[in-house]
Amino acid sequence: MKKIGKGLLYLVIAVVLIAVIAVSYITLALPSVGKPENITIAITPQRVLRGKYLANHVSLCMDCHSQRDWSKSIGAIEPDKFGAGGDKFDSSDDGLPGVIYVPNITPHNLKNWTDGELFRAITTGERKDGSAIFPLMPWDYYSKMSREDLYSIIAYLRKLTPIVTSPYPKRQLDFPLNILVYTMPHKASLGEIPPQSDTIKYGAYIINEAACGGCHSPLKNGKIIHGMDYAGGRDFKIQGRSYYSANITPDKATGIGNWTREAFVNRFKSYTDSAGAKQKNAHAISPMPWYDYSGMSEADLKAIYAYLKSIKPVSHKIVN
Repeated sequence: MKKIGKGLLYLVIAVVLIAVIAVSYITLALPSVGKPENITIAITPQRVLRGKYLANHVSLCMDCHSQRDWSKSIGAIEPDKFGAGGDKFDSSDDGLPGVIYVPNITPHNLKNWTDGELFRAITTGERKDGSAIFPLMPWDYYSKMSREDLYSIIAYLRKLTPIVTSPYPKRQLDFPLNILVYTMPHKASLGEIPPQSDTIKYGAYIINEAACGGCHSPLKNGKIIHGMDYAGGRDFKIQGRSYYSANITPDKATGIGNWTREAFVNRFKSYTDSAGAKQKNAHAISPMPWYDYSGMSEADLKAIYAYLKSIKPVSHKIVN
């Protein structure tokens, strides 16, 4: 019996040592996506203009990195906090296993970041200091963007009005996510912008830039459920209430199968006049940033519609 007891003790000690070594390796050696590139991005008017369009109306960097006022329709962004970060995501409001404060991305906070460090963070999920960015920021989608589009976003960020903020509280993730997050960053697999004449491929590129799949797909353990891409049902909590993303597959009964291209485009463009939209939707609350997406070009919206009509229909009824 003593031999069995010693054997179990040694086994427990061995398991604990292996666990300690594994955790130490993960937290000290990872992430490991490589050093930031030695690049200097020329800030041209063309890049700033393209970056402004992408950051405000497609990739929506400014939506997440600004504070939204949920007392207003659709949670309009507070103008004096544009890009200043500070929005809080946690378990009580957003179902997140932990607490994350979104950082300030105006030049006040990014002045000590090189272009290469910004490029690495946006495309791989590894910060300037080598720590991991939780994929609340959809850097996995951004990792497939074209280099030129990414350069344009960075050029635009450099030209934002600096907003001085105090340091936000550090991220606190629950176990084991606080360890697993170190394993998430990965090297980018940059893409190219397809010609707009190839509508479906171009639409696939734009919908990836907008990371629509991340919001319009149900998740399990942080991953999109197999076969449920764009089928809706992801739970977003606002002020303690659940709001579920819509099914945007071409299913006729539960998705957008009966929508015409014009109806799809007009749904977004109905929010272009924010004053009129606020009056028309005075009691509407939605995690969908309609005001931001209303600025997307009709060509890009039409391409997204063409791509969505080409994917597999999924029957998945969403009720809000």
